[in-house]
Amino acid sequence: MKKLLFFTALWLIASAAQSQPGSVDTAIIFSPSNQVNIKAVVIKPANYSDEKRFPVVYLLHGYGGAYHNWITKVPALKDYASKYQFIVVCPNGENSWYINSPVKKASNFETYITEELVGYMDKNYKTIADKRNRAITGLSMGGHGGLMLGIRHKDLFGAAGSMSGALDLEPLIAKYDFSQLIGDTAVTHFNWRSYSVLAIADSITTKDLRMIIDCGVKDGFIKDNRKLHEKLLSQNVAHDYIERPGAHNWAYWGNAVEYQLLFFRKFFNEAE
Repeated sequence: MKKLLFFTALWLIASAAQSQPGSVDTAIIFSPSNQVNIKAVVIKPANYSDEKRFPVVYLLHGYGGAYHNWITKVPALKDYASKYQFIVVCPNGENSWYINSPVKKASNFETYITEELVGYMDKNYKTIADKRNRAITGLSMGGHGGLMLGIRHKDLFGAAGSMSGALDLEPLIAKYDFSQLIGDTAVTHFNWRSYSVLAIADSITTKDLRMIIDCGVKDGFIKDNRKLHEKLLSQNVAHDYIERPGAHNWAYWGNAVEYQLLFFRKFFNEAE
């Protein structure tokens, strides 16, 4: 009877922690590669003060956005951090497309995210510091960033996702004046192919990376998301693919993000 009461008490404590909203830090992280302090929102589960350590989900903003967008637009992230028992990190990425620019010296956001930010989190927070407990996703430019960084850094992230992701960068070069990031030379085409998700997806296998892709049917990026889905099917790469009514806006992303977090929670459960 005592043993039963003990486990019942543990269950009640765990349930209470999962029902309480998490807490939010604003971390200021010096980036050696960019030579500047960069802010990030860090959302911790309600029971963060416990002895346990937690998986981490990196959640990227879109073009024209900033580190605080996600928590401002989707305050329920505090509840999700507790419900799914992981830390959520929302870094600032400026309009970098999360790449290392060969021409803009202070725009090395691939290095910042994958080395400096992950290193900072593992050093200063109670994380589980391995790829089986680390995931990355985002919206629009951040959806590109989530899959691109996941594919290019398969040793670092075990799962990656995208919401309304810009998955083929070449058609966007003129619209977003990408010459500021990679120059306007003969190598531009090669540079963008090395970062474009549709181009680099050939290198991925199910064992490398778990993926979730989500896009609204009225989103301007839906065709490229469908192309990636078909490509992964042809390569026999397991992934979750979602499309439903919706457009390129916060109403869609605010709903989509919990599907992504649930997907990552199931992935993290496999490591337990």
